[in-house]
Amino acid sequence: MSHSSPADRTRFNALALAALGVVYGDIGTSPLYALKEVFGSTHHPVPITTDNVLGILSLVLWSLMVVVTGKYVLFIMRADNRGEGGIMALMALALRNSKEGSWRRSIIGMLGLFGAALFYGDGVVTPAISVLSAVEGLEVITPAFKPFVIPLALVVLVFLFVIQRRGTASVGKLFGPVMLLWFSVLAVLGALNIVAEPNVIRALNPYWGASFLVDNPRLGFLSLGAVVLVLTGGEALYADMGHFGRKPIQLAWFALVLPSLLINYFGQGALLLSNPAAVANPFYLLAPEWALFPLVALSTLATVIASQAVISGAFSITLQAMQLGYAPRLKVEHTSDSEIGQIYLPAINWMLLVSVIALVLGFGSSSRLAAAYGIAVTGTMLITNLLAFSVARWLWGWKLWHAILGVLPFVLIDLAFFSANSIKIADGGWFPLIFGLAVFTLLTTWKRGRSLLHDKLGQDAIELAPFIESLALGGATRVPGTAIFMTGRPQGVPRALLHSLKHYKVLHERMMIVTIRIFDVPYVPEIDRVEVAALGQGFWQITVQYGFKDEPDLPAALALCAHFGLQFDMMDTSFFLGRETLIAGFGKEMSYWRVLLFAAMFRNASSLTAFFKIPSNRVVELGSQIVM
Repeated sequence: MSHSSPADRTRFNALALAALGVVYGDIGTSPLYALKEVFGSTHHPVPITTDNVLGILSLVLWSLMVVVTGKYVLFIMRADNRGEGGIMALMALALRNSKEGSWRRSIIGMLGLFGAALFYGDGVVTPAISVLSAVEGLEVITPAFKPFVIPLALVVLVFLFVIQRRGTASVGKLFGPVMLLWFSVLAVLGALNIVAEPNVIRALNPYWGASFLVDNPRLGFLSLGAVVLVLTGGEALYADMGHFGRKPIQLAWFALVLPSLLINYFGQGALLLSNPAAVANPFYLLAPEWALFPLVALSTLATVIASQAVISGAFSITLQAMQLGYAPRLKVEHTSDSEIGQIYLPAINWMLLVSVIALVLGFGSSSRLAAAYGIAVTGTMLITNLLAFSVARWLWGWKLWHAILGVLPFVLIDLAFFSANSIKIADGGWFPLIFGLAVFTLLTTWKRGRSLLHDKLGQDAIELAPFIESLALGGATRVPGTAIFMTGRPQGVPRALLHSLKHYKVLHERMMIVTIRIFDVPYVPEIDRVEVAALGQGFWQITVQYGFKDEPDLPAALALCAHFGLQFDMMDTSFFLGRETLIAGFGKEMSYWRVLLFAAMFRNASSLTAFFKIPSNRVVELGSQIVM
């Protein structure tokens, strides 16, 4: 950046500031509960001694350095899918050079989908534990506030989900400055306590972490289940890379986020050494009494921002899953005219809200929720490692032993964290696993069901080329206008066309066979959006191409056909769409309960009309029944 213009530097710094508000909200609010869970948990608390505190601080430091800095900031962020990150983008990248139907493709697909499913579990737990841990600061001010903690947390959470419909474009500009203030406060509070107890600086030496694990093998292993809480949100660095770019995210991490987090964690350690009773809430007790109310307010605002990023991520990953064919079409509302990524999915929003409320009421405290948090985070991190290995080995062309050595240290570390958290499955870790398994079942059922439906529709299909040739012999009356038939099998006659011909006994002068293709890249350039081929007899083949993050808009895509000599007047164009009614049957391809599930999802999916922005007054739907 040293040779860039002042305007470029200003834009770069603005991106780094914006990244603070979106990328680092989750990991930035971990100090609220991480060390409290290590030393004050009801699940295997670590006794507060000098050696133990130094050992835990050393583990925290080197976990952040190895997992977040080494793995995500320096390694995983290299695996970008044309600038985009996230587990769906990584899965698409890993699948790129795998053959259709191969065992490798199946395993990569399953891993990616389960990682995405665990992300939804994280999306439920993050708002619950973050907001609850912030509001619990009221108990530090006075125990009289304790009965109000859960009701107030629920009010904040309900407000957060209700405002999703309005979008975050207007308030999103405040996220960066608020998080800048938050990280500055973290550093100041930590530094004040380190000055009072500078002995904690010794934890910079990895000897203390290794010594703690060697001297206390059982307790050290179990403590990893709480230490991993300092890493929650690390996946967001990679997932949000497409919004800000790699360099601004890296700058924000090294210049502010990492130093502020470490200073605060070391400050909490210093406080525990000087006052072990502070284990009740070591974060809030860092502050002087006069600052508690403002700190609770700032903490609550920071956790709302962290939760907002996770909710937006859930919307984004759902849209990607829909585009890639792993989820049914859901209603998508665009909350910004200028920002293409600002979307709102009502079904996902209310599902998350109901789940979050159930979590808060069911678990009742951030400490109990911490058991549910770690398993989702470590599971996703472990899957990211395996997908990164696939990319390095088969896309980048690394030698097998190079790829193994590159990924193995991260796999072993994440496996240790995952194993430590698996001990807490009965105490709450079951929730994200069950939640993730349910989402995984929905995703795989939809993908398999769509594949079977495609095959069913193709069994009695008529080939398009002979059908067009037969029209030269006459028999079908041609009427003025343009008819558009959408199909997933461009080589066959669309079923809607056959039904239309059967019922109306006519064909339009211009017949457009339109196929939508979604590629494993985030965006398809507009110049490549459409491909057009003349088939004769007034028939045209149009292929519309999107990336998995593109916003589908069929009329806009058809307007691009003007370059090929095809002009569309929407008032003279009719869209003929097939609407299949599924009847569950006992087949060998898919179990009966999954057929029923697929049929229910298919029935409740939003229409093609809304999803592809087709003018509803120009649509004709023709129904048929399919036995699955």
